[in-house]
Order: sequence, then C-alpha cells, then structure tokens
Amino acid sequence: MTDESLRQTSALVKQDFDLTEAETAQSEAELLAVLAERIAQMLETQPEYLFSMLYRMDVLEEKIRPVLDPAAPEPPNLGLARLVLERQKQRVATKRSIKTEPLEGMDDWAW
Repeated sequence: MTDESLRQTSALVKQDFDLTEAETAQSEAELLAVLAERIAQMLETQPEYLFSMLYRMDVLEEKIRPVLDPAAPEPPNLGLARLVLERQKQRVATKRSIKTEPLEGMDDWAW
C-alpha cells in the first residue's frame, strides 16, 4: 500500500471507528492492529453496533461468517479487521479511479 493509500484508508477507518491511533499508523500492519483492538472491544460491548457498521460499509456477510466460525484460523476481531481494511482499501481505489465532472448549470440553484 502506498503512503497516500495508507493515509486515506487510515482516515476512513478513523472516521468509522473513532480511532485516534489510526492517524499515527506507519504501516498497514499497525493500522490492522489498532483496528483489531477496537473491534475486540466492540465485540464485547457493542456487537449489534459493530455488525450494523459492517453492513453499512458493505462488508459482505459471506465473508463475515467464516471469520466468526469457532474453527477460524485467527481470532474474530483480527479477521473482521482484515475485512474492514480490505473494504476500505477498495473504497479508496474506487475513489481514485472514478472522477466525476462538475455539474453544469447548477449556478442558479440556491442551496
């Protein structure tokens, strides 16, 4: 991940999960660790809110189920953090690849 992609992904994660440590993440691994810690807290105290956030981020249920399986190879908080980072990196890539032109004729509209 490039520095700019890391910065943008960190900003999205910080915004969604209210993380101050995300600002100082120097690598994707550090960001993953901070996010996994926050998700572990949310699984304990706010599981409904966490799953609501995952739904709004469009993290697919088909990917969430195997991560939450007791036989999963890693703890659920780490697996969910990986899914969130994957999704947020996709969002950053999409924003970079799709540029919208400013709307014309909107000058007369009063907001």
